Amino acid sequence: MDVLKGAVCRGLMMLNLDLIGARVLGGSGLEERPLSVSGGVIVDAAQPRQIDLSGYMILPGIVDVHGDGFERHLAPRRGAMKTLSEGMVAAEAELAANGITTAVLAQFVSWEGGLRGPEFAKQVFDAMRKTVPALVTDLRGQLRFETHMLDLYAEIPTLMQEYGLSYIVFNDHLPHGRLAEGRAPKRMVAQALKAGRNPDAHLKLMQELHGNRDAVPAALDDLCRTLSAMGIQMGSHDDTTGQGRAVWRARGVQVAEFPETLDAAEAAAEAGDLVVLGSPNVVRGGSHNGNVSAVDLITMGIGSALASDYHYPSPRRAAFMLADSGVLPLQDAWRLVSAGPAGVLGLADRGDLSLGKRADLVVLDAKTRRVAMTMSGGRVSYMSGDIAMRFTA
Repeated sequence: MDVLKGAVCRGLMMLNLDLIGARVLGGSGLEERPLSVSGGVIVDAAQPRQIDLSGYMILPGIVDVHGDGFERHLAPRRGAMKTLSEGMVAAEAELAANGITTAVLAQFVSWEGGLRGPEFAKQVFDAMRKTVPALVTDLRGQLRFETHMLDLYAEIPTLMQEYGLSYIVFNDHLPHGRLAEGRAPKRMVAQALKAGRNPDAHLKLMQELHGNRDAVPAALDDLCRTLSAMGIQMGSHDDTTGQGRAVWRARGVQVAEFPETLDAAEAAAEAGDLVVLGSPNVVRGGSHNGNVSAVDLITMGIGSALASDYHYPSPRRAAFMLADSGVLPLQDAWRLVSAGPAGVLGLADRGDLSLGKRADLVVLDAKTRRVAMTMSGGRVSYMSGDIAMRFTA
C-alpha cells in the first residue's frame, strides 16, 4: 500500500525498489539487469520490494536544456490566464508524460511584448519560484534576452539573482535588413496586435532599437563580464557565422543554441563550445526554417545536446530515430537527451544510470516505446497503464 501511495501521489515519498526484468540502458547499450533505487539515487544494495518490469526498457531521464512548449499551458489565450501556477502544474505534467525529468523553461524578455515582454517574464518567474518546490520534475528557468534592449541591461544581473536563474541566452530577433531599408517588417501588424500595441508604435519601437545597434556590442561586453563573474551559464541563439560565434566566445558565452548554418556550427564545435540542436529538426528531417540539418551535424560529430525547443515529445523520438537509422548507437543517441544536456547545465549528478546518480529515469514500453513511467529524484512524476498494476500487485 505504501508503494501505491507513493506512486499515485506523484512522488510525495521516495521509493526504495529493485526494478527487475527490464532492459536497462547503460554505456554499452541495453542490458537485462536489475536497477536498484533508494533515497532518490541509484544504489547497488538490494531493496525490500521488487517490481517486475519485463517488457519494458529503463533509460536515463531526459534533461531538456531549452524548451518553450510550456507557453501553451501558461497562456493558452492572450489575457485568459491570470494565475500562472496552475499552468505551471499542467506544463510539468506534460513534461513528465514525455519522460523529461529536468526541464529548462526558456522565457523571453523581449521588445516583442505580450507573452515575451518583461512584465510577463516576471510573472512566469514568480510562478516558478512559488510553484516549483511542490513539483516532482526539476524545473529551471532560462532568461532569453533580446540584445538591443539597452535600457534593461542594468537590471538583468539583479533579475537573475532575484529569481535564482543560472542560465541566460542572448537573442536578436529584430528584422535589421528591412528596418535598414526603411521598410515595415513582415507580419508587423499582426505582431503588434498580438503584443497589444498600436502598429505604428510597434514599428517606431523597432526602429529605435535598430538605431541602438552600434552601442550593443560594448554593452554586451560589460554585461557578459558581470554575468560570468556571477557564475551564470551564457548562450547565443541562432548563430549564422563562425566569426559571430567567435565574438560570443570571447565574451565567455560557451553555449551555441541552434546554429543556423554549417559555418557557425563547425566553428563552435572546433572551438569546444557546447552546441545545442533542436529535436524537432531531427524528427522532421530538417529545419522548418531551412537552416542546417541537425541530423547532418550529428553525423559529422557536432552536437552536445538535443533540446525539445517547442515540442516536448521530440527528444525521445529524435534519439530513437538517430538509433534506428544507424546514425548513432542508442546509448550515444540517448546521451544527446540526457548526459549531454546535463553537462551543458553543469549537472554532474544526473544524465545516466550509474551508481550514486540521481534516480532520474524513464520507463518505456519495449514494443511501442511509449512512456509508461517517469521518476525524478526517486519520486514518481508520471505513471500510466499496465505498469501501475505491477506497482500495486
